[in-house]
Amino acid sequence: MAPAAPFGPTGRLAWFAAVVCVLAVAAAVVSFARGSLIGIVWVLLAGLSSNMAWYYLRKARASR
Repeated sequence: MAPAAPFGPTGRLAWFAAVVCVLAVAAAVVSFARGSLIGIVWVLLAGLSSNMAWYYLRKARASR
């Protein structure tokens, strides 16, 4: 079995930011479903992490 393709530090940061984005969206949905307005903070965090993921993804592609 061949090892997975190695990601550089920026590629790894892009994937971590994408995971944080998905988790923040899930937390926002749960918060709003329970009637809590703290979901607004989760939505803002999801937006921030989404932008970070796109930035690091483009940076990783440009460095190749």
